[in-house]
Amino acid sequence: MIHVYFIRHGQTQWNSEKRLQGRTNIPLNEAGRQQISAYQLPSDLSSLRWFHSPLLRAEQTAELLRVESHAEESLIEMSWGEWEGKTLRQLRSQDPVSLAKNEALGLDLLPPNGESPRLVAERVSGWVQSLDIGNTEQRIGCVSHKGIIRAIYALATNWDMLGKAQHKMDYHCAQHFCYQDGRWSVIELNIPL
Repeated sequence: MIHVYFIRHGQTQWNSEKRLQGRTNIPLNEAGRQQISAYQLPSDLSSLRWFHSPLLRAEQTAELLRVESHAEESLIEMSWGEWEGKTLRQLRSQDPVSLAKNEALGLDLLPPNGESPRLVAERVSGWVQSLDIGNTEQRIGCVSHKGIIRAIYALATNWDMLGKAQHKMDYHCAQHFCYQDGRWSVIELNIPL
């Protein structure tokens, strides 16, 4: 059994502009640095074994959280492919019919030359499974991305990513999930930081 605590990276300029970042390597902006610097990890989280996405915004967040963290490729954000750098508003104005059809796929939404949330969840699940060392309970922390957290939440709650989610997640909080026997479950959402 592996307990995984996810924390989303701080704000970037593209976040403030509502652009799809995906794997574009955008650093934290000043607001993001201030936001993360104000976090105070609960003591039981600060002592975890920590990992972060290899993207700069996650690495900077881990540094500001003052945790010893290791880069993990599996935690990289979902690839938005040809949509990266664009806003949903731009995409809807360019090709509203095609975008609507893709959005209707929910968990299987697939941007051109990109990655679906289902593929993201499978990637992260495979990595977490590789950490499982048998009957020993483990606890890890991950500084990652909204796309990662939503994909894991979708698996944990059987949410098809169509319509509203069962819970509202605050991405300025930690999200606690458990992975056991190939399945995710929600333990505690919105742990204050």
